[in-house]
Amino acid sequence: MLTTLQKKSDRLKITHVDDPSFLSYGKIVKDFPFSAFIDIMTDIPVPEQGNKYITSEEKLDSYALNKLISKSYYGSMEIQIGYCNGKNSNLGGLEFHKGSEINVAITDMVLLLGHINDMEENSFNTDYLKAFYVPKGYAIEMYQTTLHLAPCKVTDEGFKCVVILPKDTNTNLDPEERTTDPLLFKKNKWLIAHEEHKDFVAQGAHAGIVGPNIFVPYVEFNDSRGGRV
Repeated sequence: MLTTLQKKSDRLKITHVDDPSFLSYGKIVKDFPFSAFIDIMTDIPVPEQGNKYITSEEKLDSYALNKLISKSYYGSMEIQIGYCNGKNSNLGGLEFHKGSEINVAITDMVLLLGHINDMEENSFNTDYLKAFYVPKGYAIEMYQTTLHLAPCKVTDEGFKCVVILPKDTNTNLDPEERTTDPLLFKKNKWLIAHEEHKDFVAQGAHAGIVGPNIFVPYVEFNDSRGGRV
């Protein structure tokens, strides 16, 4: 799949997450209990359009799973286990949190990542952006210094991804919790948007991404031949 994506991409270099260059952004989580998530996510559909992000999904965020992941990977701090499924292919925006995020690839997917050290005056130039291919079955931890957002699909069927974060991340801020920080968008969510992402901008997100709204190529079904192109 990665070879196919690389051939379809004229400008974007897509690197396997196993590559040492990923170590600046995170690490692969070894011996992760992937099977505990795959059965649950099989029954959760990909939306027809756009993305659907749920901060905490009851079946994923069961007591036993939550306690296991919390103890094994978060030093027993409180966490939430949700998911992001969708048809996204563009950058759209970049966010960061205080605390690592674990993504579990239920399908193959591509992540567009940046580093917080490459931000200047609340802006990020897409020249610094890196694209990483994450195969189905991989769990990866992204450090709090890593800029990221929703995955991108690698086929027209979309993507499925389990998202694990410190508890209450990405939930709404109460009025008294807001600050003068222009990037603080939700609880434990600092966000910069691309100006083409009208929904983010309409909600007051800071349009701080400089450069093109990066597109990730994907494999399509060819109905006439029953195969992929």
